[in-house]
Amino acid sequence: MKTEHLIPVEQLCSHYNIEFSFIDSLHEFGLVQITKVEESRYIFPEQIHELERMIRLHYELEINIEGIDAISHLLQRVDQLQDELRILKNRLNRYESG
Repeated sequence: MKTEHLIPVEQLCSHYNIEFSFIDSLHEFGLVQITKVEESRYIFPEQIHELERMIRLHYELEINIEGIDAISHLLQRVDQLQDELRILKNRLNRYESG
């Protein structure tokens, strides 16, 4: 697997000044995906935004991993409900204007 589009976990930890064990814990809870190539671990660039949110929750607000997991699930559910609401509003507008 090519690693040119992947971000090394060690580089992330250094950049954000976080512990490697924090990333491992997020991975164990299924909150981030880590890809292992040879002996190095990498994270996908698409996950950076979510990872930054989790870093803020943990280090700035002192929320534990279990809390971050709960918050992530709730935010995903809110996003799903917003998408569903938008779809239903579009349908309603079609019927009202038609």
